[in-house]
Amino acid sequence: MGQIALEGMEFFAFHGYYDEEQKIGNKYGIDLYIETDLRRAAESDDLHETVNYEVLYKLTLEEMKIPARLLEHLGHRIIDKVYEHFPFVQSVKVNVCKYNPPLGGICKWAKITLEEAR
Repeated sequence: MGQIALEGMEFFAFHGYYDEEQKIGNKYGIDLYIETDLRRAAESDDLHETVNYEVLYKLTLEEMKIPARLLEHLGHRIIDKVYEHFPFVQSVKVNVCKYNPPLGGICKWAKITLEEAR
């Protein structure tokens, strides 16, 4: 087993519980961790034997374009897309951060973490 990680992805998107958040938009951060068997890719040096992180980024980008009220919902959708495109993956963990959440005070980000294993 091994891990593939995309850390510190940043997007400007239109998520949020309040209608105003979905109109104004905000900056979001995503960390994605994939647990899978990397042995065949390590031995073969063949991209088709592993999880292509360019595809992971594009899957995440596409989900970021679809507004969500809750970060939990957004994270769940990202996990579902990873399993849909890479059914051999053993587990997926995603951190979703909303920078400067509208809390009425200083807060660098609000963050959720979801993890699903098969």
